Amino acid sequence: MSEVSSIPYTIDNHVAVLTMHNPPANTWTCESLVRLKQLIFDLNDNKDVYALVITGNGDKFFSAGADLKVFAQGDKESACTMSRVFGEAFEALSGFRGVSIAAINGYAMGGGLEVALACDIRIAEQQAVLALPEAKVGLLPCAGGTQNLTAMVGEGWAKRIILCGEQVSAQKALDIRLVEEVVQRGKALPVAVALAEQVAHQSPSSVTACKTLIQSNRHDFISHGLVKERELFIRLFDTEDQREGVNAFLEKRPPEWKNS
Repeated sequence: MSEVSSIPYTIDNHVAVLTMHNPPANTWTCESLVRLKQLIFDLNDNKDVYALVITGNGDKFFSAGADLKVFAQGDKESACTMSRVFGEAFEALSGFRGVSIAAINGYAMGGGLEVALACDIRIAEQQAVLALPEAKVGLLPCAGGTQNLTAMVGEGWAKRIILCGEQVSAQKALDIRLVEEVVQRGKALPVAVALAEQVAHQSPSSVTACKTLIQSNRHDFISHGLVKERELFIRLFDTEDQREGVNAFLEKRPPEWKNS
């Protein structure tokens, strides 16, 4: 196991497992957010990593977000720093070239939900509770919450959760498409890792290109996305993975990806 500040992680079978570890509620600090950003950059450079899973330490909290003591004095400079490092860390996570999966093993509140929203896929345990309660304390979700939540669940549910302070259960989150799967207590991490390991069956180069195209749908017209699809399809022919994938299929053998 390697450790980056309060985010210990392991890498096995092409999957990096990151654990938010800041008891009792796995809150984010300026240091841990900066380190998360750097860790994502390092994983992007590690060609042996195809997917990552992020989860929380313990069995009660995935993450409760920011420690509100940071904002108690109303210091705008501290607020500016925290909003910047939150945004940079979670945007780096969203931009991870592989597949990212949040294994939500408990309360995901504020910045704890926002880190899950920055992932590609969310798997929640049945006891999990999800919320963006910032407006209750005179703040707002500043790490992608207003944008990513709306993109996933639509304007109506985003307003219920953010403007009305509604907390949602894991089952309700599944119903409104905030999470992709609900599992029994204690099962989010193994289920997420098993799903992440499936990514190794795909070409890493193809996964990166496909992810770029899927996420471009959030801000580009479909006509742009269709052109971009063809452009990235042709670019794959500059990679070793493209030739390996096709030839492995024709030769009826497992592919040996180079991630290049």
